[in-house]
Amino acid sequence: MNTHFVLYWLISIMVLLWPVNFVVVKSTLQQFPPLLLGGLRIGLAGLFIAPVYWWKSSRGDALRPRACPLRASADVPALLLLALFCIGNQLLFIFGLNRTSVPHSAILIGMSPIFVLLIAAAQKIEPITAQKITGMLIALAGIAILHAIPEPHAQRTGGPTLSGDALMCLAGLTFASFTVLGKRVSLRHDSITVNSVAYILGALAFAPILFWQARHFTFAAAPGSAWAGLIYMALFPSVVCYLIYFYALTRIPASRVSAFSCLQPVIATLLAATLLGESLSIPVVGGGAVILAGVYLTERG
Repeated sequence: MNTHFVLYWLISIMVLLWPVNFVVVKSTLQQFPPLLLGGLRIGLAGLFIAPVYWWKSSRGDALRPRACPLRASADVPALLLLALFCIGNQLLFIFGLNRTSVPHSAILIGMSPIFVLLIAAAQKIEPITAQKITGMLIALAGIAILHAIPEPHAQRTGGPTLSGDALMCLAGLTFASFTVLGKRVSLRHDSITVNSVAYILGALAFAPILFWQARHFTFAAAPGSAWAGLIYMALFPSVVCYLIYFYALTRIPASRVSAFSCLQPVIATLLAATLLGESLSIPVVGGGAVILAGVYLTERG
C-alpha cells in the first residue's frame, strides 16, 4: 500500500477526532470539575497506552531499527520535557475550554503553526521572512476582531472570556513546543515510546492531585454520557491522535504537520453550533477568518 496514502489517511482521522474533542470536553465539564477531569483523562490515557508500549517493547527494536533503548538514551531529559509539554497542553486545554467557547478555543488552537514557526526561528531552524511577519500581524488583527464585541454574562454562561482565551493560547504554545522538540526526538524514538513516557509519567506525577480532587466527588452521580466522554477524551484525542501526530512528525516537516490544525477551527465551530447551540457571531466568523488567513500566509512565507 502507498505509504503517503496511509499517512494522509491517518492524518484525516486525526483531523476529525480532534475537533470532536472540543465538543466532548465542553459537555463533560458540566459533570466533572476541570482539575479532576484533566487528571482522570491523563490517568486513563496512561492505562490505555501502557499495554501498547509493553507489546512494542516485547517485540524489541525490530519494530524500528534506528530506535535507541530508553534506559541508555541521551534523550531522556528531552523525553521528560516532552511529557511536560504534552500534559501541560491537555490541562491548559481543559481549563481554557472551561472558561471560553468552543469556537474561540478552536480558532486560537488553530494558531499553533505560528507558535511552531516562532519556536523554530528562535532555535535558528527556520528563518523569519517579511511574508511570515505579515501573516503573524494579520493573525493578531484577527484576535482583536475576535474580541471586538464582548459577550454579556460570558463568564456565567460558559461563553468566551479573556482568561479562557489566554489559557487556550498557552495550550497552543505548549503543543507547538511539543511539535518542535518532538520532531528532533523522533529521529531516535518512535511515537509509542514518546507518548508512553508522556502519559505514564504524567499519570504517576498527577496521581496525588487526582486522589485529592476525588475525595469529595460523587462518581456515582456522573451520568453514563459523562463517562463515555471521558473515555473518548483519554482514548482518541489523547492516545490515538497523539500517536498519529508523532508518527507523521517522523515522515513530514513539523510545520506541515501542524498546518493541519487549521482545519480544526472550522469543523469544531460547526459541531459546536450544531450540537451545543453556541452562536456564530460576527466577531467569531470575521476574526476566525482573518486569523486563519494570517496562519495560511505565514505557512506560505
